[in-house]
Amino acid sequence: MSAFWELCSMSSPDPAIACRLEAARAVVHDAACLAMSMRPPPGGPAGKQKAAQDWLTETDGAVETFIAERMKALFPDDGFQGEEGGVARAGQLRWVVDPIDGTSNYARGRSRWCVSLGLLDGDEPVAGVIEAPALGEVYTALRGHGAFLNGKRIQASPVADPASAMIEMGWSNRVPKPVFMEKIDAIMDLGAMPRSGGSGALALADVACGRLDGYIEIVINLWDVAAALPLLAEAGAYVSPFLRDGGLTGPATILAANPHIADVLSKAVSIPLE
Repeated sequence: MSAFWELCSMSSPDPAIACRLEAARAVVHDAACLAMSMRPPPGGPAGKQKAAQDWLTETDGAVETFIAERMKALFPDDGFQGEEGGVARAGQLRWVVDPIDGTSNYARGRSRWCVSLGLLDGDEPVAGVIEAPALGEVYTALRGHGAFLNGKRIQASPVADPASAMIEMGWSNRVPKPVFMEKIDAIMDLGAMPRSGGSGALALADVACGRLDGYIEIVINLWDVAAALPLLAEAGAYVSPFLRDGGLTGPATILAANPHIADVLSKAVSIPLE
């Protein structure tokens, strides 16, 4: 019996979810290989600009279609939602994909981008896969079974002193400049080091594995975070109630942080954790 079907038939909790996670790992890997084969060379942006600093490449559509078709063939009763195609199918179990998270980086031949596929059971994130092929990294998480980077368990950072902290904030053209600058000033007033890397999914994964102590984005969508939410939960990070506060149906604000700095950061940037 293959490892895939062993997972599908195992007697431990959530065998159906474990089965799907193993399938998703394989599908996301193939999709990441497709994205690498279509990756633009370093240089000027290759793609269409939907809005200021908001890019769409041919690869986004190709990768989303590839994943949608593969997951439908494997799990025809599951729902599916993609960034480019919207909600394509309904189901109690629903896959949510961001075919290329960090498209602005991808379009210029940079390495910080990923393929992100999360699984929701109703409104609850239960599993996720994030693969950043240009970085050689694969993140996986299964509810109740831990979070992993390249097969090794990860956990949020132990940093408790804001003056030693590294905080990333995502930029969006939908956020007024004064709001963005207010949050950045609050981060700097804590003595923390601000960062911005251009991929919300990878920034959240960095919080889960301890590379960052916190991440903030004022306007972010479900497909950007669906795979990262199980990672954060299993790694012991604190996360604001993104789904409760509108993230299931539209853009919302997210704050994720290691548990030692979460309260201080939450108060500083006025983003509640409850």
